[in-house]
Amino acid sequence: MKEKAKEIINRELKKRNINYPKLSTLMAEKGYEYSANTIRTKIHRGSFSFAFMLEVCESLEIEIININNMLE
Repeated sequence: MKEKAKEIINRELKKRNINYPKLSTLMAEKGYEYSANTIRTKIHRGSFSFAFMLEVCESLEIEIININNMLE
């Protein structure tokens, strides 16, 4: 599942043409303070909390309706 979680975030970042520094800025605007390097490390390892995943989704304005659609 770590690989799948990593794939989901990377796919969404690529789709929006957003790099880690930009994601860090977007997250900070929502009140989530992570450096670009911390984000890169978390995503690269694929070991992050579901709360972090939700923070990323909120920052990218992804509405999670059916998580199974994201797993495909």
